[in-house]
Amino acid sequence: MTALSAVPDPEPVRVRVLVAEDIGDPGVALLREHFDVELGIGWPPEQLADRIGEFDGILIRSATKLDADLLARARRLRAVGRAGVGVDNVDVAAATKHGVVVANAPQSNVITAAEHTMAMLLGLARNLPQAHASLTGGKWERSKFSGVELYEKTLGVLAFGRIGQLVAHRALAFGMRVIAFDPFVAAERCRELGVEKADSPDALYAAADFITLHLPNTPETKGWLDAQALAKCKDGVRILNVARGPLVVDADLQAALDSGKVGGAALDVFTSEPVTDHPLLGYDNVIVTPHLGPRPPRPPTAPATRPPSR
Repeated sequence: MTALSAVPDPEPVRVRVLVAEDIGDPGVALLREHFDVELGIGWPPEQLADRIGEFDGILIRSATKLDADLLARARRLRAVGRAGVGVDNVDVAAATKHGVVVANAPQSNVITAAEHTMAMLLGLARNLPQAHASLTGGKWERSKFSGVELYEKTLGVLAFGRIGQLVAHRALAFGMRVIAFDPFVAAERCRELGVEKADSPDALYAAADFITLHLPNTPETKGWLDAQALAKCKDGVRILNVARGPLVVDADLQAALDSGKVGGAALDVFTSEPVTDHPLLGYDNVIVTPHLGPRPPRPPTAPATRPPSR
């Protein structure tokens, strides 16, 4: 045996992956079958910034913000995995510049989002949280919380992607009329699902008794539901947002609730999260949950545009 052949092969370098948020034990176990995994759940931003350069991959959910400055520190990084639908908490342009692949899971929680929207819709219509609080508080106020039926009411769906379509399917089962606005979805697809296609947001606003938002979070959609949009809605309209907080202008929604233009709201998401002191939390006709529904995807091509009247 020669000296050269006696030299052992070097140990293969293990790819290092940082799991920055809780994805559950089975997911971590699966990653550990292939990679050197470190858990960084709950790391403060300073610690993540100091150590992100040690890893080849990072797995995140909603809370971690991978901006350009943080990505510039990630010298070894080759892949970002977003365990969820959207990737708006990642600076994709900066990642691409550094040769980092950004991947999401577009089908991961669409059922959860649709079901949570329906739960919020039913809770809003039937005043379930308010009735529960009243009864557990020692009051029997049966007539006060009777609410309204969904049957033959019109649900307006703003953005008709995977989640919006699942919501529409479920709403139709309750006997609702569904109208959707989405410039990227063909009228034929709407007809296949038994849904009316609105030519503009204004047409949807004028028809809907309930409006549910499923728009992506982009600069073009920020503040989409503002005072101008709400003024075009039917009196007493009820608003649901299980998508992203910045889609709604909080002050404008509050003013519309105060005036009675909006009859109620169901909010799962907020402009800033986590939040426990939002001004709408004390409203009797507003129901809230702490971001239990997942995020919607970015549009496949260009962002949705507002009609000229807006």
